[in-house]
Amino acid sequence: MRRTTSVVALCLALAGIAGGVFVGSAGLDTVVGCGVPDHTYPDQTARDWVTQADHVVVASPVHQEDTGRRDYTKGPVRYDLDRKVTFRADRLLWSTGRPRQSLGRSFDMVAPGWRVLRQSDTRIKRTAGDAPRLETGHTYLLALRWSGDGWVVLGEGASVPFDEHTAGRGEWCGRVLSKDDVARGELFSRSDDHSLEKALLGQDEQAVVRALARAGRK
Repeated sequence: MRRTTSVVALCLALAGIAGGVFVGSAGLDTVVGCGVPDHTYPDQTARDWVTQADHVVVASPVHQEDTGRRDYTKGPVRYDLDRKVTFRADRLLWSTGRPRQSLGRSFDMVAPGWRVLRQSDTRIKRTAGDAPRLETGHTYLLALRWSGDGWVVLGEGASVPFDEHTAGRGEWCGRVLSKDDVARGELFSRSDDHSLEKALLGQDEQAVVRALARAGRK
């Protein structure tokens, strides 16, 4: 699959939040410290969402706890942690006709946690590839799929900051994007980026519902 770039990656770079960027043949690929884009399932277009996801939901993390500790015997890192994040389902926007699993009023997902340094025991935020960390105090637009025995997002293109019910506003890669940051990112993003994430920037739930309805009719 061709690597694609999230508009919000460019937002961080233009805002001067990121320490630097890697630029490859596909353009701006990743903000340093956030990792390369992760596309577990097709996740870029509205059609991808309605063919790959079980549900599309506006959700807010309300609780988190450490899980999945991995210890290291050598190197500067003592151990890594994941987080088990409990979400409140604020509004269910779309569901497939035959979902693999129903979605309740709350649900859990595993998200990036912490990296703990050996000498100082300092906890450093771990981040997912080109995507939000999914932190309490923020809201997200998520295209969810039941995989194995738990919920996952389709990929980085299906995990969108959604503070104040506005696509692209909120936490991404452990940082908070402002409205102006998102506007600059959209202005300078690649012209061939036709992702749903980019199309929805600055819009609310109704725009999401309309886009998914159109894709479902195709």
